[in-house]
Amino acid sequence: MSEIHEHSNKTIVSVEGMKKLEEKLQYLTTVRRAEVAEQIAIARGFGDLSENAEYDEAKNEQSRLEAEIIELENAIRTAVVIDDSDVSTDAVNVGTIVKVYYLDDEEEEEYAIVGARESDPMNNRISNESPIGAALLGHKEGDEVDVDAPDGAIRLKVLEIRR
Repeated sequence: MSEIHEHSNKTIVSVEGMKKLEEKLQYLTTVRRAEVAEQIAIARGFGDLSENAEYDEAKNEQSRLEAEIIELENAIRTAVVIDDSDVSTDAVNVGTIVKVYYLDDEEEEEYAIVGARESDPMNNRISNESPIGAALLGHKEGDEVDVDAPDGAIRLKVLEIRR
């Protein structure tokens, strides 16, 4: 598995990320479904459904919940799970940690390149679909990379790639 790219209908996740998706689905289909059903039952008790804001809100919540469940089920079904041991460090890819040097700012930064569902930019976990993540994909140590970022062009040098 030297190269893994996100396909339009595929979700790239780590083994840990898949576990989190499955746990969230389990929570939504058990706990949240029961809570929403209870809200609907309580709201039904308030009488006339045509003028019942609580009932409407509970039904809307149920629709949102079911849509989220369907989205999660699809993500899990189409997910490409990346095992760390399959990840090559020859080039930047999902599952690698890359140390970069910002040529303009003369600063070093380290990023874990992850699938979109696992991104957490505040903790330097950037998506392979983000401007920096996408620009770095496929590059090797020593490469200089131009990033077309929302707030202007950035030049990076890849210093190190590891798992």
